[in-house]
Amino acid sequence: MDAPVDAPGVRPADTSRVDLLLIAEMVSPGSRVLDIGCGDGTLLRILSDKRGVDGRGIELSQAGVNRCVAQGLSVIQGDADTDLSHYPNAAFDYAILSRTIQATRNPRHVLEQLLRIGKRVVVSFPNFGHWRVRMQLMLGGRMPQTDTLPEAWYNTPNIHLCTIKDFLTLCEDMGANVERVVALNAYGTKLVSMPLSAQNLFGEQAVFLLSR
Repeated sequence: MDAPVDAPGVRPADTSRVDLLLIAEMVSPGSRVLDIGCGDGTLLRILSDKRGVDGRGIELSQAGVNRCVAQGLSVIQGDADTDLSHYPNAAFDYAILSRTIQATRNPRHVLEQLLRIGKRVVVSFPNFGHWRVRMQLMLGGRMPQTDTLPEAWYNTPNIHLCTIKDFLTLCEDMGANVERVVALNAYGTKLVSMPLSAQNLFGEQAVFLLSR
């Protein structure tokens, strides 16, 4: 039996961070935004250029902070696990955690802080329930490596991998309001017409829009 396919057509050269464009769609123009784990500032630049936001960033690595500051972005060095408690309640319209929550030591605590300091929260993450991940585990018996999970098990920053269903359960347990869920397949296509179980199977990554 052939493995399932995500969609017809040719896979684009790079869909690894297509979630950033989807996140930008979810953010209202002119909003106050905090981007946690902002890396080299790609999302902050997109939000500034396309949505005219008042953006701030937190980045763990000094190299990332330096790259952001060199572009004129307002970014400080900080750790999502320990430094979010310094921000006041509802300090931002949006608190964003893009492809970072799986690398935090205490994802639930981080999400609680995000929901406290942001009126809305956007979280994206690689989906460990994707069929390629399941197949590699089942048939190969080894920790999966995919475009969204490229590192080997021994050098990955990802320490708390989850599926779309897992994250939805966490949101329900915390009483977070899930305003929107969008899974993206290997081609960067939104799987909006699929039931949750199918999104969990075919979505390589997911973006959640949350609020209290």
